[in-house]
Amino acid sequence: MKSVNYSLMRTICALVIGLVLVLFPAQAGEYLVLTIGIVFMVPSLITLIGYFVQKSEGRFRFPVEALGSLLFGLWLVIMPGFFADLLTFVLGFILMLGGVQQVASLMAARKWMPVPGGFYVVPVLILLAGLVSLFNPTGTRSTVFVIIGIASLCYALSELLTWLKFGRKRPRPEAPAVKDNDIEDAEIIG
Repeated sequence: MKSVNYSLMRTICALVIGLVLVLFPAQAGEYLVLTIGIVFMVPSLITLIGYFVQKSEGRFRFPVEALGSLLFGLWLVIMPGFFADLLTFVLGFILMLGGVQQVASLMAARKWMPVPGGFYVVPVLILLAGLVSLFNPTGTRSTVFVIIGIASLCYALSELLTWLKFGRKRPRPEAPAVKDNDIEDAEIIG
């Protein structure tokens, strides 16, 4: 059951990221960076406020990590354009890993059933899209985000199709059989 959950989570995340990148390519990079910055800032602010509130109760070590997270989050919020360019490389790398993972899953599925060659087309295209965005980001950032968004949508659909086609037919490990002589009578406690 765990593989089903992970597969569906990958599908949902890729679908959401793909839709955001395709529908709002010019703003998507900066909004993603702003969101990440806020995610860094909120817990660090809570930790720092907690430190100053509890400081009067006793000696606690100053939360240097929280201060570092707060400063990094502020940097992300102040300079989202710079980090949005870096995000292009990160998303390209994630696409590349997603394509490799899908090819590996299809190769593993060949152990219990035949996998037609056509199922390898989309994962290979996803891998190539990741490589192009990593090694040829000469286009504008929004063009690269649209390419990555389309590839993410293809990944989500391909992952869902692969799960529907092959995930359900995967052989499940059998539970060990219980022998009659392994069962003991329970003692009644009064």
